Amino acid sequence: MPIDSHPRAASRPTPADAVGASPLHADGASGVPLYRELQRRLTRALSEGAWPPGAALPSESKLALQYGVSIGTVRKAIDELVAGKILVRQQGRGTFVAAHTADRLLFHFFHVVPRSDGTSRAPAAAREMPRPMLRGFRRASAGAAVARELGIERGAPILRIDNLLLLGGRAVIVDEISISAPLFPDLDRPRFEGRPGTIYGLYQADYGINVVRSSERLSAVACPAPIAKLLGLRAGQPVLRIRRVAFTYADRPVESRVSWVDTREHEYLSDLWKSDPDHER
Repeated sequence: MPIDSHPRAASRPTPADAVGASPLHADGASGVPLYRELQRRLTRALSEGAWPPGAALPSESKLALQYGVSIGTVRKAIDELVAGKILVRQQGRGTFVAAHTADRLLFHFFHVVPRSDGTSRAPAAAREMPRPMLRGFRRASAGAAVARELGIERGAPILRIDNLLLLGGRAVIVDEISISAPLFPDLDRPRFEGRPGTIYGLYQADYGINVVRSSERLSAVACPAPIAKLLGLRAGQPVLRIRRVAFTYADRPVESRVSWVDTREHEYLSDLWKSDPDHER
């Protein structure tokens, strides 16, 4: 469903509203650079839905005129948003709001790839879109850890989603996902299971929640028996456990996830400085 056709989209400001903000003025007392203030203004407009995912921003010259700043200030603010994967530049076309496509998932949020021989980096072709199998979808109450990560009260209502991810036809990852129920008021199992794209694409298209970054903590642990059974391991065998918190604009947490990864034939690859595939289109 296109984002603008969703009932929630009706009250969103238009791009014209977003650039109709008052001009910026340098604040010497605060010490905040002008481009940082512009970055905040643009981020706020994005969080309010001024430009939907995939939409083009106005030209740098138009933004500079509207906000009463130099093109260099606009460019620096946009550079920061591009570096944060909130915006993407497409050569010869302009700057766009990042949309959650399969490529974006693979290159920015999914880091499990087949093992290499250690002599070179795994090639891009080695990345494979995981095939999900939904094993559980239920309403629950937030425990202490999930409540802390989502910034909600302990015992608050959450949706708990359990996924098994297949790579090369074999179960490799177990995902345990927790999200705050009030943020997704009408999300149920059929809607989740029938989504046309990625989970983050569902958040973005149907709920206006754009995941812009994630924080991950990795550790090697002994595999619990229930997880081992799903992955075809023995209880206690080593697995990689990844604790991820996904954030939308202004570092607001929207998802807590624990992933259990069978590393017999796969490994975690983080290519922090790899060229963004969105830039090459």
